[in-house]
Amino acid sequence: MDHYLEIPFDLSKTLFVATANTLDTIPAPLRDRMEIIELSSYTREEKFNIAKIHLVPKQLERHGIKKSQLKITDDALYGLIDFYTRESGVRKLERSVASLCRKSAKILANGERKRVTVGADSLEKMLGKRKYKPEVILPQDEVGIINGLAWTSVGGEIMQLEIASMKGTGKTELTGSLGDVMKESARAAVSFVRANAEKYGIDPDFYKEQDIHIHATEAAVPKDGPSAGVTITTGLISALTNRPVRRDVAMTGEVTIRGRVLPIGGLKEKTMAAFTGGVKTVFIPKANLPDLDEVDAKVKENIEFVPVEYVGEIIDKALLPLENNSKEEWKIGNEVVVSSSVRPTLR
Repeated sequence: MDHYLEIPFDLSKTLFVATANTLDTIPAPLRDRMEIIELSSYTREEKFNIAKIHLVPKQLERHGIKKSQLKITDDALYGLIDFYTRESGVRKLERSVASLCRKSAKILANGERKRVTVGADSLEKMLGKRKYKPEVILPQDEVGIINGLAWTSVGGEIMQLEIASMKGTGKTELTGSLGDVMKESARAAVSFVRANAEKYGIDPDFYKEQDIHIHATEAAVPKDGPSAGVTITTGLISALTNRPVRRDVAMTGEVTIRGRVLPIGGLKEKTMAAFTGGVKTVFIPKANLPDLDEVDAKVKENIEFVPVEYVGEIIDKALLPLENNSKEEWKIGNEVVVSSSVRPTLR
């Protein structure tokens, strides 16, 4: 009997049971002989409820502390999840709760207090500095910076992509430890923009006269997977048209050179990351609509999901229009420089 799932399994013909966070490191001959059961990682809300209902009472009992003597607030539990643990399960979370119980037990035993309340502001004092910094949306709308959504073995993450366009000879630079699949997504995005340049007010010869630099933040972390196509395409159009991207939108989906948006995996984890980071609107492939049933109810209450079949459906909703264009001229040596300053209205 699995005591977390409360489901019985017949193990009478099983030689052994193994657990793993990723299948990539299991040798192929062994993997071929295994019956594999995949369980998605717990979401932030699931971890919170497991901690509140199961882990905290369990650790209080183990440390001989009464419920009336120690209270760990909801904000403190969310703080443990966001800033002190990064995992698919709850083992580190339970160890963190146990650490709070031990430190509280010492305070109670020394007679310093008769009752201890651990809030979010107490965590750094009791556990040290925060170990993780979750990705959040930018404080303002920016040109060429866009929120993508990524799946990892320990849950979802907001992955911000930065795209810059500059005068050059038509080179495309890709940085940020991108894998082969993401590099192909970038090439497909460039081809789509080239084919539809006039439609979006882009110089059709930009691929000859402009260099494109696509960068994924946190360059030390390897990134790959077929879900960044729409993000790169939208960011590229933003950089080439100088239209800012709405800071409160995120998107996921692969794109073809004809602009079709293909389905992705890990929607449950990705949308939880979007909710935690402050995103208000998420563009998803229309083929992933059935997967919304698995998305946490709290996420669906706070995020607007926009299903799309074609990347063009995203552009006008995710990018802000140009406003208050003005041009200034000044001399540098014998050259006249023309500057176009754009002052977008921030939402």
